[in-house]
Amino acid sequence: MTPDSVAQAGSQLGSVVHFIQLAIAPVFLLTAIGAMLRAMTNRVARIVDRARDLEQKLAAATEQNATEHRELQLLGQRARLINRAITLTVLSALMVCLSIGGLFVDAYWEGSLTTLVAWIFGASLAALICGLGYFLREIYVATATLRIGSR
Repeated sequence: MTPDSVAQAGSQLGSVVHFIQLAIAPVFLLTAIGAMLRAMTNRVARIVDRARDLEQKLAAATEQNATEHRELQLLGQRARLINRAITLTVLSALMVCLSIGGLFVDAYWEGSLTTLVAWIFGASLAALICGLGYFLREIYVATATLRIGSR
């Protein structure tokens, strides 16, 4: 090996290490997004279980109960809100993955993807913010209809 080839290999390794360092923060963001998605999917499961219980009660009831119909409507609204939250949060995770991939492609491509990667990452943050907004709205709807101790 010539000194020039060793220096070139060392600079390539340094470049890869640099891009791995740049990718660390988005990877931690992916971990946080995964935890948020777990919480959101748990809420979906609870909404679905409650809706199924109410539908069974209504099917077995001899008279119509306006309270249970209203609760079913609110559960439908909550399901739509949490579905939007999950969709936007998953979209955010996908864009974070694209930005990480873009960082690695940029390390070896002669052109520059830096601006594109920055825009994709910014869009992923915007999708995450919107997803969290829907999640917060679903929580608000759930707690606004909460009846503790009043039956």
